Amino acid sequence: MTVSSPSTIAAGSDCRDAFRAAYENRYTWDPGFGGYKGRCIWQQGERTVEGRFQVGADLKASVEGIEDAEVEKAVASQLWEVAIHRVRRPFEQVHGENTFTAGNSTAEGLEVLIGGKGEGDRYRIKDDVVTMVHRHIHGTVVTIHTGSTTDTGAGYLSRDYTSQYSDPATGEAKGPANSFEDTFVALGDQGRWVLERRAIQTKDADGNDSVQVFQFTDLEAL
Repeated sequence: MTVSSPSTIAAGSDCRDAFRAAYENRYTWDPGFGGYKGRCIWQQGERTVEGRFQVGADLKASVEGIEDAEVEKAVASQLWEVAIHRVRRPFEQVHGENTFTAGNSTAEGLEVLIGGKGEGDRYRIKDDVVTMVHRHIHGTVVTIHTGSTTDTGAGYLSRDYTSQYSDPATGEAKGPANSFEDTFVALGDQGRWVLERRAIQTKDADGNDSVQVFQFTDLEAL
């Protein structure tokens, strides 16, 4: 099947195949992945905390050796968030009840307007990459803009991106905007890609920036 380039799809037409191509181009772990473990390092300003972690085949993350409960939770949360996005789910299972209509085109890509079960959600796609996500999740809206990606040879991973939560009714921001920079590496001979480093820059209400850095080293497959 030949999929039309998003740049040639007219506004108002069906763009299901183009969106599906971008969806299926995301990098995911194969179902046989048994998890991995290693050392974790959290840094913020002059403070550094180290521990050990493990992500099981069930994608649950456990962290040991970190006494600060908030830091432990933050490290485990990042590991879980990355792992949950590596789950391979068939397109029809996730989007089978949605419709896909082309909107306008910008430098960020073709707008994809969702109808059906996901009514109100929007995406942008460019070069088989989902460059923008605007989704309603649990009574809030999350908007993600992807600036650059890592090509694994078996799909792409977002490298630089921003995330903002907002009120679905008013559009007012809920909390600060976050900017992410992710570095992934292939894990041993199996070649599955896992997170090696994540830097999160947060801008508070006064316009001040704070940066948290999560590093994962001595990585081994389970």
